[in-house]
Amino acid sequence: MTRYVMVADLNRCIGCQTCTVACRHTNATPPEIQWRKVLDMESGEFPDVERVFVPVGCQHCADPPCMHVCPSTATRQRDDGIVSIDYDLCIGCSYCAVACPYQARYKVDKNRFAYDDKPMPSEEMLIDEKTLGVAQKCTFCSDRVDAGLEANLTPGVDPDATPACVNSCIANALHFGDIEDIESKVSQLVSNTPHFRMHEELGTDPGFYYLWNKNPSSSSNVKSIGQVPQSNWDWRAAGNFMLGGTGGSLLLFAGFFSLPDAPHPLVVSLAMLLVGLGLLFVWAEIGRPRRFLHVLFHPQTSWMTREAGVASAFFALAFIGVGLSIPFVITLAGVMGLVFVYCQARMLKASKGIPAWREPAISPLILSTGLTEGAALLLLLLIAVAEEITWLSYLLLGLMVVRTVAASSYLHSLSCSKAPAATISILKKMAVPFLVVGSLIPLILIIIEVNLRPTANIAIIVASILVLVSGWYMKFTIVTRAAHVQGFSLDVPRTAS
Repeated sequence: MTRYVMVADLNRCIGCQTCTVACRHTNATPPEIQWRKVLDMESGEFPDVERVFVPVGCQHCADPPCMHVCPSTATRQRDDGIVSIDYDLCIGCSYCAVACPYQARYKVDKNRFAYDDKPMPSEEMLIDEKTLGVAQKCTFCSDRVDAGLEANLTPGVDPDATPACVNSCIANALHFGDIEDIESKVSQLVSNTPHFRMHEELGTDPGFYYLWNKNPSSSSNVKSIGQVPQSNWDWRAAGNFMLGGTGGSLLLFAGFFSLPDAPHPLVVSLAMLLVGLGLLFVWAEIGRPRRFLHVLFHPQTSWMTREAGVASAFFALAFIGVGLSIPFVITLAGVMGLVFVYCQARMLKASKGIPAWREPAISPLILSTGLTEGAALLLLLLIAVAEEITWLSYLLLGLMVVRTVAASSYLHSLSCSKAPAATISILKKMAVPFLVVGSLIPLILIIIEVNLRPTANIAIIVASILVLVSGWYMKFTIVTRAAHVQGFSLDVPRTAS
């Protein structure tokens, strides 16, 4: 069995960026896109401080999270371990980008060149419209590897079968080859030299090894770098989580509590509108919107595919239930709404590249806040038509308590993890208005209204609005403002096989 890996000797790398330039020239990536780049980091404590240059890029993991989340099956793993992208299948949803802990995936929506709009000859030769609006990344120069194998060359030994970055390294710091071959240079280097792999604790089994002879204690002061906010999912993605969670839960409660009758068609329509509008936001964000049906291609592991499939069932059942006036079918659509919210929660959890999302406590938080929002909106609708709302007020109280516990558990879990400091800071600032304005005040208002003034609903209306808006505020913050990427760090144990 073959598995191609990259080995970077940090004891030799001088940070010249020649590998970056070679990759840029070979693949004609846009000026702001670097499939191979070298980070300038520091280790030690003053005055014993030294610079460490760390090449990074796609790690070609044995268990790649980008492949598991891809809804179109565009991301695949070859038999030799190289992770590839089929540009004809990719829809440009960027789910793989937020799932990657190594910030190795990019999406370019239009051609950009080093000098304004005019490409250089090398850029013009490699212009490929297929790469626009889709994910792209380092390929380990798989075209060179394949061509070399056909010519009976050995990747990692013969330059014509070896990645361009390795060939260009002037310090002989980069190496490539089959780690399963015990005679290969990469296998011998890893076996005989202290080494580590970036973010190995995430279970991705990365195919990028770093050789470093420094004692772990000498690098204890190394800080993570590159923990910047993710830029792949913006307000449109947040809108899907905000509106979709509310709409799905609204139909769930409306369907169940209307039995044996059917809920009012306008309630069903509003629920469908919210879910549909959220999905429309996502459609507007993907790079290849005409390929939207490709989102259904990977139900085996992709929670985005499952979300899309459940949404289809949600709309179909709702239309049938309303059209044929079958209450049970509408209620079943509501159940699909609950499953839809659950899929959204798992979508975030599967995004290993975003510490604020991959925390296990994110799932009960997203699920509980979606249910709370749905109950709050249904309460507002029932008040508008002067129906009995006492039972729903108590339900909302219970859901608010569950949501508060879930939020507190999430914030505590995240503060105990290795999440970026900026993420924790933003979420702590969010917690005060969320818990006070979105939970404590509504709780007091509903208790006072139900027990002292059961015929006046002004306090309950205000409380329901606060609950609804605070849930949206929380999800918007988590998806956009607090979604910092994993970054990179040298503060890891080193081993020698």
